[in-house]
Amino acid sequence: MPKQSQPNAKRLAPKSTAAGRSLLASLNQALAYAKGEHVSGIRVTYVQMDRVTPTDVRAIRQKLGLSQSKFATRFGFTAATVRNWEQGRTQPDGPARVLLAVIAHHPDAVEDALRKAS
Repeated sequence: MPKQSQPNAKRLAPKSTAAGRSLLASLNQALAYAKGEHVSGIRVTYVQMDRVTPTDVRAIRQKLGLSQSKFATRFGFTAATVRNWEQGRTQPDGPARVLLAVIAHHPDAVEDALRKAS
């Protein structure tokens, strides 16, 4: 009979790395800044939205020959999010804009990365 894991069994945490510690410290700084706390030594970049070209999600999707739901599923968005972007109710935020830019030029690279991440 195979041994089942016990709920109270001690789990070993992975060893932390310098990069991991740095990332956690950065995330904690970002959270503190978002809460309005004073955080010294951080760099903040502001983008004037009137200078940012809107992302044409519909054109990207149509260039790939995908329906809204297939585009959403393939690249990790919800169908509602894609629909809202295309209908102008919302705009993609910074990380989504970057992902959409990569999808527009290298969709296979994004699909490959998503496959390897899952």
